[in-house]
Amino acid sequence: MVHKRKKNFLIKYLPNCESRKLEELKEVLIDSKIAQNQPKEEIYYMVRGIDFFKNLRFDITIFLSKILGKEYVKTKGHFHLGDFGELYQVLEGEGIFLLQKGKEKVKEVYFVKAKKGEFVKIPPKYGHVTINPTEKPLIVGNWILNNVKSEYESFEKLKGACYYFTKEGWIKNKNYRFVPKLKEKNSLKRLPKNLNFLFGK
Repeated sequence: MVHKRKKNFLIKYLPNCESRKLEELKEVLIDSKIAQNQPKEEIYYMVRGIDFFKNLRFDITIFLSKILGKEYVKTKGHFHLGDFGELYQVLEGEGIFLLQKGKEKVKEVYFVKAKKGEFVKIPPKYGHVTINPTEKPLIVGNWILNNVKSEYESFEKLKGACYYFTKEGWIKNKNYRFVPKLKEKNSLKRLPKNLNFLFGK
């Protein structure tokens, strides 16, 4: 299930990728005003459906190295509709994955630092954001059930996840009613043996 044809599929699929522009991220940034100057600036790229395995879909996301005001480049962030998880693997670079359980009242929040080849498990019911904190591009792949829908509205309403990662470190998002202490968990060095979390089991 680990994708080994990285260079070939990047060359093949990159022309068909979707881009996420700065104006699309303004609602989840700690400083939304930075989107006014260059609203069409491309921040990261998504290529969906590169490969399929049973009912799972493989996508990649390519992050540029940028600073968005105080923050590092990040995804818009989303929850999944239904009890379905997701599995990420860092293909190039180093990334930080922020995971939170709960919306306005957060029950748990933690981050995972992952390097090339390492995996990050997204359990069901956890919203998540991917961050590129380095000066180099970040490429991540993800496996997810093909018909799972993403829900972005919760993060948009609250101006992002419950923590922002900035040049000064982590900053708590004051728009939430309750945010617990941020913890760190380890990445996975190998593909998990049990993948039931992807199927809502």
